[in-house]
Amino acid sequence: MGRGNCFKGRQFTAEVILWAVRWYLMFPVSYRDLELMLRDRGVEVDHTTIFRWLQAYAGELEKRIRPHLRMCNGSWRVDETYVRVKGRWTYLYRAVDSRGQTIDFLLSARRDTVAAKRFFRKALVQPHVVNPRTITVDKNPAYPRAATEMKRDGELWRRTRMRQCKYLNNIVEQDHRRIKRLVRPGLGFGASPTARRTLAGFEACAMIRKGQVRNIDGRDIRAQAIFIAGIFDSALDSAA
Repeated sequence: MGRGNCFKGRQFTAEVILWAVRWYLMFPVSYRDLELMLRDRGVEVDHTTIFRWLQAYAGELEKRIRPHLRMCNGSWRVDETYVRVKGRWTYLYRAVDSRGQTIDFLLSARRDTVAAKRFFRKALVQPHVVNPRTITVDKNPAYPRAATEMKRDGELWRRTRMRQCKYLNNIVEQDHRRIKRLVRPGLGFGASPTARRTLAGFEACAMIRKGQVRNIDGRDIRAQAIFIAGIFDSALDSAA
């Protein structure tokens, strides 16, 4: 999706589309709820159209905010939670640092060493992530195996310490609640690509609201709206 033609060919203005996308990703509402909210503002749009907007822009939002994020620290807290995809429970790997700042996430059908390595590799290439000093995990044996193999292959810093201590992971377990609260109104996802794009949008807005974007206060919703409009090259006079 090019920077200059994000909204080319859309029936609605960029302001309306980004308003709907932001509010769906920030608050626990369904597509039908959002349809009614837009109608209250004088915008007649079907909930299926809002779904298509989310699929077009949620993942793109997550990609575009990455270069603007503050650096996380080297103390990782890693855990998995569950989301329903096509009627089946699927694993959502997530990691935060010791301050609760989001490091990365990965949706996976499996919970094994291969999936753990995929998650660590994905996290390590993010521009706001440093090689971890410590990785705190639960008792899942896949994590130590994954770390050992990655150290051997030079993919992970050899002095990185793996800690299996459940109570130290309370930070990430509490952080799961934010995502679960947003997923709940949708009653699960119909397909893996849909789930990945929507979850990417949830995580992106969570990072913004945590104050991880440089020079943007996590409580300043107006500044957040202007920032999102800016990264999509859309000049909005009234985005919030």
